[in-house]
Parts: sequence; structure tokens; C-alpha cells
Amino acid sequence: MSWWGKIIGGGFGFLMGGPLGALLGASFGHQFDKGISGLGDLDVGDPQRTQAAFFTACFSIMGHLAKADGHVSKAEISLAQQVMGQMNLDPEQRKAAIELFNQGKQDDFPLDEVLEQFRQECHRRRNLIQMFMEILISTAMADGKIDSAEKQVLLHIGGKLNFDQAQLEQLINMVSAQHSYAGPQSGQASLEDAYALLGVSSSASDAEVKKAYRRLMSQHHPDKLVSKGLPEEMIKLATEKTQEIKAAYEQIKASRK
Repeated sequence: MSWWGKIIGGGFGFLMGGPLGALLGASFGHQFDKGISGLGDLDVGDPQRTQAAFFTACFSIMGHLAKADGHVSKAEISLAQQVMGQMNLDPEQRKAAIELFNQGKQDDFPLDEVLEQFRQECHRRRNLIQMFMEILISTAMADGKIDSAEKQVLLHIGGKLNFDQAQLEQLINMVSAQHSYAGPQSGQASLEDAYALLGVSSSASDAEVKKAYRRLMSQHHPDKLVSKGLPEEMIKLATEKTQEIKAAYEQIKASRK
């Protein structure tokens, strides 16, 4: 049974605890105010429990980040809806995701507590946490730019999840380049975008480019991420990222022939 099935099936009696449990419980309404069933027998670090934590933290912090500049833009709402669409959420899941997004917009949203519990639930799974950061960066870039308020929130989130400023800047550059390979503009990606996506300079050797490519493909491998706790519904996001990474690598290879 999936993490979602464990939440909605069976009796009451489990509460994940902490801010993530409170957020997820509230997203279902009062019928779940006594707890979320089915996950109580899963240890911290179990992929299904981690999937529930990822889903909860992802959509709530997306809402918090969207509000960082003082208002939530149509582009940011559209990005959240796009992520929901890519996940093929059923009506109940979509309703929960929207409620989590709205909870994240509240002034009293406990960001630091949510991040601390999320970090613990991920059990030091670095690639999973990086995927989480990439989704948040995409949220901030939904309107075409990252303003100073959003940047400060991203730096704060990154710091809580053990990303220093240089690592965050590299992730921002990578996600920005990925956008050039996504959707209608996929044919407009420049060679500069390709190098930025792989995180290497144009002076890198063929061996260095290949090493960077293999590392990124491994980090974003959909099956590996799901086994570590990425919600199965987000597998399409990971698959699209691997396609963008491959496209960038092929573009660099072609330019060097």
C-alpha cells in the first residue's frame, strides 16, 4: 500500500507528531484530528513515512516561499498547480496539497520547526533533500526571477538543510538552466545553459563533463529517489529532470565534435 493509502485507510491512532503531523492532519479536516492512520508502525527513515513528510513539507513551504515577497503571484500559484498536475493527484490529494500551500502562506507558519522535522524524516538522504530544494527554487523562479526576499528565504531554508550559500547558488544556476530545456523553450537552450545545468565550466575536460553528467543522472534517478522517500506521485518530476540533464550533455558533446 502507498503512503497515501496508509494515511486514508484503517482506523485512527497515529499522529506523525510535530509540525508536519499537525499540517498534514489539518489538511484533511477535522475527521483526522485524532491522528493519521497507518503510519504509526513505520520508523523514521522508512520511505513511505518520508514520502508523507516530503509531500507535507513541499507544498506547505512552497506556499510560504510564494508569500515571501509580500504577495502570491499568479505564476507561483500556477507553478504549484503545475506540480500537482505532474503528480496526477486525485481530487482528495489535490485538496490536501492546496490546503498545505495555504497553510504555508499564514503569518504563523512554523518554518524552522517544519524544516527541522523534515530534515530528520529524510534521514540524511542528501539527494532527496536536494530534489526538495530544486522544487522550491523552481517555485521562487515561477515569475521569471528570484527577488531579494525570496532569495533570503531560500538561503535560510538551505542553511537549515545544510546547504551553504555557494551550493545554493549552484543549485539556482542549475534550476535556471533546466528551465531552458523545459516545455516550449526547450529548443532555445544555449550552450551556456548546458554547462550551467551540469555545473561545469566550458573549459572543463571531456572527462570532467562526463563525470558531472553521470553524477547528476545518479542524483536524479527516479527509482532511486522514490526508494529514498520521494513520493511516487513526483516520479514524473524526476524523470523530466533526467531528460533535461541528458539533453544538456548531448548538446555539449555535439558542440565538441
